Amino acid sequence: MPEMQNKTPKKNFYVFKKVNVMDKYNFYEYLSVMLDGWVTISETLESVQAKIKNEFFKEKINELLSYVASWDSFSKSMKKIPQVFASSEVSIIEAWETTGKLTDSLAKLSDDLRKTHELRAKVKWAMTYPTIIILFLIASVVAVLLFVIPSIKPLFDTAEVELPASTQALIWTSDFIANNFLLIALFFITVWVLFYGYKNTEKWRANIDYALLHTPLVGKVYKNYILSSIASSLGTLIGAWVWVLKALTLVSKSLNNAVYQSLLSEVITKVSSWNKIVDSMQDVDEENQFFPADFLQMLSVWEKTASLEKVSKKISVQYNREVDYSLSNLTKWIEPIAIMLAGVFVLWFAFAIFGAIMKVTQTVS
Repeated sequence: MPEMQNKTPKKNFYVFKKVNVMDKYNFYEYLSVMLDGWVTISETLESVQAKIKNEFFKEKINELLSYVASWDSFSKSMKKIPQVFASSEVSIIEAWETTGKLTDSLAKLSDDLRKTHELRAKVKWAMTYPTIIILFLIASVVAVLLFVIPSIKPLFDTAEVELPASTQALIWTSDFIANNFLLIALFFITVWVLFYGYKNTEKWRANIDYALLHTPLVGKVYKNYILSSIASSLGTLIGAWVWVLKALTLVSKSLNNAVYQSLLSEVITKVSSWNKIVDSMQDVDEENQFFPADFLQMLSVWEKTASLEKVSKKISVQYNREVDYSLSNLTKWIEPIAIMLAGVFVLWFAFAIFGAIMKVTQTVS
């Protein structure tokens, strides 16, 4: 132990200082298994550090190891590395340390993170297909406007006839994009940078999150994903004997959505005045836009039976299914919408070209 205390964590420079969900899932899983085999926490951390491939995470585990070697508790050591360990994770570990069930909390954290990773992966995978379709559609339209239209434009210029409005619009659009391609690209890059620069401000975040939640098809997937996360996190924290108000606060902080964070902040204020959680959620969302009636109904079962951990698991499973159903609907709608948009452009292109050809042939005849 003294030898370990002399170790000074080496600081390195990293471009991406990020620990993904799978890294943390593996970390907690390794710790749980090894501690359950009566291996000391210091030996466990050393062994886990050798298995982790993320260099930034390895450095932070080394820091964690040095804090533990200085006789800090595991949860206190985690608090000193907020870049990696979320407040909710620290609270769960801290709560279970008092009961002597650290391995149980690590196993539970690992399982929850695995489920979170699977849900996120499912959403990302489902969104990949429509994204590819939309990008392919945009690329096809730009290719036609930049390469096809300029190649046939000289035929119409030499005909010296008044072209149909659809043809003139197509040629004007092609010329505009060809002559201002760099400016258009710079415009979109600027908009993108400004969007990312301002989206973290409180007002913009709230507006963007509100718009996402009300976007057709996408909004339903997003809302169900958030509700599933709320149920899962709340059940895990209260199951670890974390105080209800603190659990709600930690759940709010863990959500990357300003709308739900604001709503939960109001819920916390009402609960602190001895109101029930379900009644508070109903009060802050009277029209059930963000907390659906069935979600509140299932939560009310917990308040009557005091079995939130079991109820939250059922809610999480239910809303995971809702996410699957919403994703299925989303992918079913994206393809016909993309085909319809492509059809509109093809019709415009066809009317423009054939209209011009008819004008030219009529003039020649």
